[in-house]
Amino acid sequence: MSRIGLKPIAVPAGVDFSIDGNTVTVKGPNGSLTMDKHPNIGVSVEGSIIKISRPDDDKENRALHGLTRSLIANMVEGVTNGFKKVLEVNGVGYRVQLQGSDLVMNLGYSHQVVMTPPEGIKIECPSATQIIISGADKQAVGQFAAKVREKRPPEPYKGKGIKYAEEHIRRKEGKAGKK
Repeated sequence: MSRIGLKPIAVPAGVDFSIDGNTVTVKGPNGSLTMDKHPNIGVSVEGSIIKISRPDDDKENRALHGLTRSLIANMVEGVTNGFKKVLEVNGVGYRVQLQGSDLVMNLGYSHQVVMTPPEGIKIECPSATQIIISGADKQAVGQFAAKVREKRPPEPYKGKGIKYAEEHIRRKEGKAGKK
């Protein structure tokens, strides 16, 4: 029995939810998101509540039940409040800035690293060592944040690099000197 799949999803005011065949569309103040659901999973709207159902207790249908519910709930959350990831840049001389919509990073390489955000992703740099990535699509925000972090992941000895704000870097001790 899927505990997540059985939870109903409340649709807030100002959000338009529609189902066309296997395509689920959610429109709200932060934009519009679309998803193709699996044909075995049923989605029904009763007033301002969305319910997800499955035909039987096959292993695949049980897995898809909770997955579909989570994806639709994230779509509703994204078009109402949005999602954001905060990244911190640590290191001497490491800094970030915006040039137009592009993110320009000085990360200790001989060149600047320039990244262009995909459609629907917004970047802010409140300081030279902080990046805020926000958007309506949870997957796209997380993917772009991972690509930015990948340019200079944090290293365990000095902690230099790009890390998530809530991430804790386990530090290692350096070499023990001669006696």
